[in-house]
Amino acid sequence: MNVATIFLMLGEGGAEGGGGFQFIFLGLMILVFWLFMIRPQAKKQKQQKLFIQNMQKGDKVVTISGIHGTVNKINDDNTFMLEVNPGSYIKMEKSAVSLEMTEALNKSMGVAKPIK
Repeated sequence: MNVATIFLMLGEGGAEGGGGFQFIFLGLMILVFWLFMIRPQAKKQKQQKLFIQNMQKGDKVVTISGIHGTVNKINDDNTFMLEVNPGSYIKMEKSAVSLEMTEALNKSMGVAKPIK
């Protein structure tokens, strides 16, 4: 008997009783999927939410579309005023701020703003 024959017998519920093997394999696949796909994405979303909640006037940010600016005013309707040049303002949604690009900008400028 070769390895392929053994796996075929296990899949068919052969003499070795392979029905449990399928459930174990399915459980391991779900666990691996959760560890490598769902958990990191949930952690990233939590960090993005905290970053947006902790945004303050004077923070230098980068939007998802690549606009660099300084937060001038935070409004109650989930928007903020972004100063892109002295005297030039854009009203933006808070969700438009990119956590990764903002961290890279602040790191290159030497500004440390930890996100927990």
